[in-house]
Amino acid sequence: MKKIYAGKTKDVYELENGNVLLKFKDDCTGKDGVFDPGENSVGLTIEGIGKANLQTSVYYFEMLKAAGIKTHYISADVENATMEVLPAQNFGKAQGGNGLEVICRLVATGSFIRRYGEYIKNGTRIEGGYVECTFKNDEKGDPLVTGEGLAVLGVMTPEMFETMKKQTIAITKIVADDLKTIGLDLWDIKFEFGYTKDGEVVLIDEIASGNMRVYKGDTIVEPVELTKLILNR
Repeated sequence: MKKIYAGKTKDVYELENGNVLLKFKDDCTGKDGVFDPGENSVGLTIEGIGKANLQTSVYYFEMLKAAGIKTHYISADVENATMEVLPAQNFGKAQGGNGLEVICRLVATGSFIRRYGEYIKNGTRIEGGYVECTFKNDEKGDPLVTGEGLAVLGVMTPEMFETMKKQTIAITKIVADDLKTIGLDLWDIKFEFGYTKDGEVVLIDEIASGNMRVYKGDTIVEPVELTKLILNR
């Protein structure tokens, strides 16, 4: 296999059959040893989180498939923490660390409050969800970018953005509704999207415990525990 890219939480390889292999790591985004899906750098390592994220991803990718939502997912090998996926071009300059992240916020918290705390209180519900995009750029603190900005920069067309936004809302609702069945509350979640050789916008990367902020009552659920609650119901 040829390594294409070494990311924060997974490595990416090119397979001989033309597909791509994702190798999940035990690294998580956070700061000062505290898990935070909104941070832009690796802040801690949690033993077993790679497999946990993969298991959660498989669970939700299969759920999306049943709902008729196309993704890049093909199959997974949980024991080796790998997932085979269809090739898709990332939005943004992913190889240079400047790929695009898409966040759906159901509750105001984290970096949203750090930016807009004078206008909204932490924990405020956001009806219908709020979608925002950031470039993954550690040096610039993951700058926000609008749909219009993405078009001006040549990252995606306005039509692609609307498709991506619609999918983000739909996928977030599916995940949130599933978590509600086990008494959990999704506050926010981040995704990555890409496009196929035919120009179709699809969800890529993962749907992992480490990429979502989930509460049980007033307590945040840590990634490994969250995976156990999702899979062992």
